[in-house]
Amino acid sequence: MSGILDSVDQRTKLVGENRLELLMFKLGTRHVFAINVFKVKEVINVPHMNEMPGSHSHLHGVTIYRGTSIPIIDLRDAIKLKPSQDVDPTKGNVIITEYNRSVQGFLIAEVLSIANTSWKDIQPPPSSIGKANYLTAITQMELNGKNEIVEIIDVEKVLAEIVEYDTSISEEVLEQSLAEHINGQTILVVDDSPTARKQIKDTLEQLGINIIECSDGLQALNLLRSWADEGMDVLETILMMFTDAEMPEMDGYRLTSEVRADPRISDLFIALNTSLSGSFNEAMVEKVGCNAFISKFQPDGLVTVVQQRMREKLQS
Repeated sequence: MSGILDSVDQRTKLVGENRLELLMFKLGTRHVFAINVFKVKEVINVPHMNEMPGSHSHLHGVTIYRGTSIPIIDLRDAIKLKPSQDVDPTKGNVIITEYNRSVQGFLIAEVLSIANTSWKDIQPPPSSIGKANYLTAITQMELNGKNEIVEIIDVEKVLAEIVEYDTSISEEVLEQSLAEHINGQTILVVDDSPTARKQIKDTLEQLGINIIECSDGLQALNLLRSWADEGMDVLETILMMFTDAEMPEMDGYRLTSEVRADPRISDLFIALNTSLSGSFNEAMVEKVGCNAFISKFQPDGLVTVVQQRMREKLQS
């Protein structure tokens, strides 16, 4: 596995082109799962682990990775796949990832390959599978001469069930002079993860903000354009937009570029709210023209950006 991610630094150019690369793997069943390569730091063999008394049932153990202790999550168990007698937990691989400013490993059965694809070929999971599923999207790939359905895992939901998120806002962050102006404002939240959307909603509703949700970039763009087509002043309809980076059909970078290219909505305040690495996103934010960047999940950061936008609007 040492060479599978050797060229990860060369992959950043794909994001600005509405493209991504998926690391595909199995969990001991015929199903093929995937996560975005940009979230992956390394793929390793199953390391020595220690069980931690009283830890969450999804945690397989703790190991030392590059001098730091990190949790190893049994991904099969976390997404509620039935146990298999054929899976040996001491074999297989661990995918080391970085999400929401933390590093963790996911225990899997085997890595298959990396595939380059387009966000427009990534589709939301069917609504008929219910809200309890652990997928943000699905796609189709050719593997070993066969077309396979690839299921993209909602890692943010997995992590939120292990470490409960806190939506409380620090008192020192709140500016009372802005509170009455913020109350009643509407914000558009664009994210393919229902968990991520709920985190933002639970945070900002404390300020009296109304939330409109979209689950992908194309849906959000179509909504904004429909408002403009109807003659609505989009900048008065919504205060701003929070968008994720990775989403089916259209990612947050392309969404931002499309908004900036439409003179009717080009001045919309856009904040990128993503679990992807900060240094990379700071460059992408400047390239596509976002107004702000926040690493998930930071309630105080969300509020700070909302107040920044409100202050700018009052001064304009």
